[in-house]
Amino acid sequence: MKPSIPLTLCTSLAVASCSQAGKDSPLPNIVYILADDLGYGDLSCYGQKKFATPNIDRLASQGMLYRQHYTGCTVSAPSRSCLMTGLHTGHTPIRGNKEWKPEGQWPLPAASVTVAEMLKTKGYATGAYGKWGLGFINTEGDPNSQGFDEFYGYNCQRLAHNYFPDHLWHNREMILLHANDSGRTGSYSPDLIHAEALKFMENNRDKPFFMFYPTTIPHAELVAKEEYMQKFRGKFDPEKAFKGVDDGPEFRQGPYGSQPESHAAFAAMVTQLDDYVGEIMEKLAELGLEEVTTVIFASDNGPHLEGGADPDYFESNGPLRGNKRDMYEGGIRTPMIVRWPYRVKPGSVSDHISAFWDVMPTLAEIAGIDVPAGTDGISFLPELLGKKQKKHEYLYWEFHEQGGKIAVRMGDWKAVKLKADKGPDSTIELYDLSADEGETTDLATSNPDLVKKLEQVMNDAHVPSEIFPFPFEVSK
Repeated sequence: MKPSIPLTLCTSLAVASCSQAGKDSPLPNIVYILADDLGYGDLSCYGQKKFATPNIDRLASQGMLYRQHYTGCTVSAPSRSCLMTGLHTGHTPIRGNKEWKPEGQWPLPAASVTVAEMLKTKGYATGAYGKWGLGFINTEGDPNSQGFDEFYGYNCQRLAHNYFPDHLWHNREMILLHANDSGRTGSYSPDLIHAEALKFMENNRDKPFFMFYPTTIPHAELVAKEEYMQKFRGKFDPEKAFKGVDDGPEFRQGPYGSQPESHAAFAAMVTQLDDYVGEIMEKLAELGLEEVTTVIFASDNGPHLEGGADPDYFESNGPLRGNKRDMYEGGIRTPMIVRWPYRVKPGSVSDHISAFWDVMPTLAEIAGIDVPAGTDGISFLPELLGKKQKKHEYLYWEFHEQGGKIAVRMGDWKAVKLKADKGPDSTIELYDLSADEGETTDLATSNPDLVKKLEQVMNDAHVPSEIFPFPFEVSK
């Protein structure tokens, strides 16, 4: 496959700075920012009215805003596994938030090929900053074993619930945060992680780099810095108070701390995230890399209902039904914005139906790399460039909690299977998203042939997993 950014393009566009990413290289830097539990309606460019996200909105005004992009799953670990491997949840190795002792989640196997490993074959420096959740340190799934030169942040999703932890990880070294000892609040983890991410861009300014920025914001617990709380305190009354775990053996081990001002805290956290995005763009400009960097922004799943969060109050899922752990649109449709100067038309909007497993082939095509064999994804680079775009026959998701849930989207039709753990005795709902984006009217009864067809797609798309089986697949 030829590189999709030939050297001659720099000349034709008269962009002298195009060679800044690696001096002689036509490869763009890639920054992928992944919010944690940010809903489809939580950005002002997607309709949020109660607070503004000007920096993320600016990305949209300078690039392409996607209205029908989907996450890998409706919870963190499997969603990230889909993103990293280019495989949907019927194929990807990690299909649930399965714990790993003493810390972390079930590891990606060594045989997995990740986006980072793929980009390293083209000479990219690779860094991950934030929450990993795909394998504890020194397992085959830890970030350094899966293609990342540098990692700083939380290895464990459960410990990432808390914003004043006793430790973070730099690669395979545990970094103790003594300023948080004995319940103190001296080291706010998002600030520490953000500083390391900016440093990574500085350290790799003279070569192409891939920075994966899976921030923990705005996942519960709802804890923001006081300077941000002051901006929103008293503006969202009546407030919603949450009583959490503030001492004892479980304190900062996963359970959420108390928050008497949950509304203000949520708005403050998303505002913090927006400022971090602004500072990333400022750093790229300072380094002379703003015009040669592809920036992608998305969220790992829908808005949560934990730690005092109140998605209904903020209309966090916009016009969509459902939240995190649902297979309805609100649980799996995510904001996605792509900014790529001179290639992506500023202020453009796309209705192309895409998903996390499309990111790997897209970045492969951008970097001129052959797509790893077996991916479920389709590159959306043609859509970014305003060219004819290939479409998916279907999108598929499975979820192994709450009785098991499966969903398929085929064109405008969406089938949702509930109680999937029961196998053939499960329930299937059917929605026409072209007329019913909010999934209010189940059309299964009046479309039995279509339901049967989509159920067959569900069966065909699912390859059983020994680690994450449905109950009916486990031999008695």
